[in-house]
Amino acid sequence: MSKAQNDVVITGIGVVTCQGVGKDAHIALLKADKAPATIVETEKFKPYPVHPLPEIDWSQQIPKRGDQRQMENWQRIGVFTAGLALDDAGFKDDLEACGTMDMIVAAGGGERDTNVDTLIVNEGLKRNDRELLLNEKLTTELRPTLFLAQLSNLLAGNISIVHKVTGSSRTFMGEEAAGISAVETAFHRIKSGESSHALVGGAFSAERLDMILLIEAINAHARGDWHPVWSRKPEDGGMIMGSLSAFLVLESRAHAEGRGAHIYATIDAVEGDRGRRDEGKFEARLERLLAPAAKQASGDATVVFSGTTAIPDLAQREKTVLEAQLPGAAIRAYSGISGHGLESQFPLGLAFAALAVASQAKVPPFDAGHEKPMATGARKAVVTTVGHSRGEGIAVLSAEA
Repeated sequence: MSKAQNDVVITGIGVVTCQGVGKDAHIALLKADKAPATIVETEKFKPYPVHPLPEIDWSQQIPKRGDQRQMENWQRIGVFTAGLALDDAGFKDDLEACGTMDMIVAAGGGERDTNVDTLIVNEGLKRNDRELLLNEKLTTELRPTLFLAQLSNLLAGNISIVHKVTGSSRTFMGEEAAGISAVETAFHRIKSGESSHALVGGAFSAERLDMILLIEAINAHARGDWHPVWSRKPEDGGMIMGSLSAFLVLESRAHAEGRGAHIYATIDAVEGDRGRRDEGKFEARLERLLAPAAKQASGDATVVFSGTTAIPDLAQREKTVLEAQLPGAAIRAYSGISGHGLESQFPLGLAFAALAVASQAKVPPFDAGHEKPMATGARKAVVTTVGHSRGEGIAVLSAEA
């Protein structure tokens, strides 16, 4: 594909998963001969497995202890990872560039008051007027400032304070679709010339009883032992959440080349959509979203990073479409090694994709029973994310040289 000055390129990657901190740990797993060892916590929230956060020295990116203390863990993870991305792009100490940098963040609310949640659930077992019960407890049990303290844009605010990113700022809420919208917005702002450089990403803390309750409430959380994504049966459950974060620095090619930046990959296309999933509507929508990829990204040098939730029926429907639309491509369900990160899922897939094509990795199968090995190094990558309840998105990436 020919290069254009308004191409959207990735110049900085910050990533944290249970597999490690920073890009080097994740390049190593993408280039390894076999899938990385499974890192999963099975006792703390038994019977629900969770992919835990690795050990992190927060002071490397959040030097002030006061800043660290006033953040909840999901904010610390995001601020830390955003710093990694800015460092990687060479922007960390460039106050002028950070002052004009767009920031687009995908995040959920903060950590809930578990005691209040428990009280409501227990009372709900004794009463049938649950809507009235809910209103009673929310007005009498919650601290008046609780919701203000949990706003998702606090993550963006803390990134601004700690890293001096003070250009325009947007925050998206809405589970997996929030991450898709964040990347899509940054992509189109740069592509149209409205912006020259942007920091985009999200963060998620999985090691929280409130998050496990929310997923289990829709019967979507896996129980018991860990299984690879495509191998999970309905009786195994589906989602295994992961504490993780991914932030990317996106630039126009003109801006990146003008400052001599290292370019990992070009983003050729990004799109998100949502709608009903019955009667073949999901398959038809996913096929339409994959059309740009089907034209240019099928074949042995293409790797597909599927952000599937691992809910068995939904995962298999996605895999069937991917195999039909992208024949020859190697499909990798990355939540099997990192856990599922809700708002962060799509940015994480882009981080994996950019690192894979930049290093021409022969990404090992993450589920050897259902994923084929790669014969050649990755030159194209497709990223998908299918929300556990709603929302779908795709991105297509190309190697730079």
